[in-house]
Amino acid sequence: MSTSFDTDSTPAEDAAVPVKDPLQLNMEVTKPHACLREVVVTIPRGEVDRYMKDAYDELVPEAQVPGFRAGRAPRKLVEKQFKDRIEDRVKGSLLMDSLAKVTEDAEFSAIGEPDFEYESIELPEKGEFKYQFSIEVRPEFDTPDWKKLELKKPVETISEEDVDAALQRVLSRYASLEASDAPAELGDRLLITAKFTDGDKTISEMEEEHVTLASRLSLSDAVCENFGELMKDCKEGDSVTAKVKLGEGHANEEMQGKEVDATFTVVEVMKEQLPELTAEFLDELGEFENESELREFVRSSLERQANFRTEQAMRGSIIEKLLDSADFELPPTLVRRQMKRELDRKVLEFRRSGFDDDMIRRFVNASKQNMQQGTESSLREHFILEQIADEEKVDAEPQEYETEIQLIAEQSDSSPRRVRARLEKTGQMDALRNQIVERKVIEMISEAATVTDEPVEKEAEEKNEEFAIDHEVLPTKDHEAIPAAKYDDNTPKGAEPEDKQEKEKD
Repeated sequence: MSTSFDTDSTPAEDAAVPVKDPLQLNMEVTKPHACLREVVVTIPRGEVDRYMKDAYDELVPEAQVPGFRAGRAPRKLVEKQFKDRIEDRVKGSLLMDSLAKVTEDAEFSAIGEPDFEYESIELPEKGEFKYQFSIEVRPEFDTPDWKKLELKKPVETISEEDVDAALQRVLSRYASLEASDAPAELGDRLLITAKFTDGDKTISEMEEEHVTLASRLSLSDAVCENFGELMKDCKEGDSVTAKVKLGEGHANEEMQGKEVDATFTVVEVMKEQLPELTAEFLDELGEFENESELREFVRSSLERQANFRTEQAMRGSIIEKLLDSADFELPPTLVRRQMKRELDRKVLEFRRSGFDDDMIRRFVNASKQNMQQGTESSLREHFILEQIADEEKVDAEPQEYETEIQLIAEQSDSSPRRVRARLEKTGQMDALRNQIVERKVIEMISEAATVTDEPVEKEAEEKNEEFAIDHEVLPTKDHEAIPAAKYDDNTPKGAEPEDKQEKEKD
């Protein structure tokens, strides 16, 4: 005998059975960790029977059983034929409704999804329906007293010399490169390969990579501190041995902070020839009318970067004071899972603040080398600021999203529509929301504080101090690619980054 039943829907869709009265249940919550709750849910047998009856009441009038017209088969026969599938539907419905009620009634704020195996949960023939799950929650702590703090605000002044140096960095990205037999000097471009070994064991090899010869070379999980000193005066074909030090926060605990051997081989030495600021080049660069307009654009970018550093310094001072009175544990699993998300958020902040690809790569590499400690610190900040935001009813407004997206679009030579689509596709709209809210809370705390301006004595930046590349010296199994800084946020408004294959259009 054949039967007909809709099996295309998922358990969640099947669970959408209309219920007149709220689901009655009991829940027991234990606290194995500050950020984790174990929840046991017990649903009385009467509620299970009610859900079963409602499900059959809905099915019987439409059930198709051979030998009977649709909806005319005896209820007992329908119950027998569809028992397994109706029970699975009811199980899904009870799980969905009970989880919703737990979320609504529980005295905790969930930050993750309930962790349980759907298939391992069984709906009993008799007696109460019982299951359990674990869920990550916000830590519980008393909100620190954030009003009337005493803060010092570092204030940077952008000089003409700063603009000159930044303009040189912009022009160097459009410089022509000519192969040279002359010895390499700091600032030259090198095409190199590398081999990394630990004793007799080769742990990774780097294929041809273009680098700027700088004093220090930063890799995804390590650094070569004396790279410039070693590679200076090298010519095509030369090989140099060096030591690179793995990050203290490397995922492989046995290798944390360890030095391994590296052999760098020069494939080619190239000298830079900067472009002249002709009317044609200025127009191509970003439809600038003259050099003064270009310099003003560069100055504006530097000012945003300076404001970002000021905001970060203020944020650091505020968080340091708040953390003194808000101590709580963070589970290692939460920290590890949040690493990539936190890095996404930081990269987004750098992009909207006008930093270029080189600067972002340096940040990414430095962060990845000490990722766990940095993520833990950022999570603590997030929980404190989010709790203050909740209490003070601070949230991101639609127009604030648009403003942020417009800023990113202006810096990446893209349209706001495409930036929004990219953020939504990569799941970064939530990161953008956190960025907006946390900035507003910091501003609110700053406004309530006693703030003293403190001029920043900037040290002269060493030219060609560091160059960063994306290569893992010791690859990790759990490696997740960090979002590349595809858009050169310090590139003038009409210029197109090297690695951008097509110019985006509306």
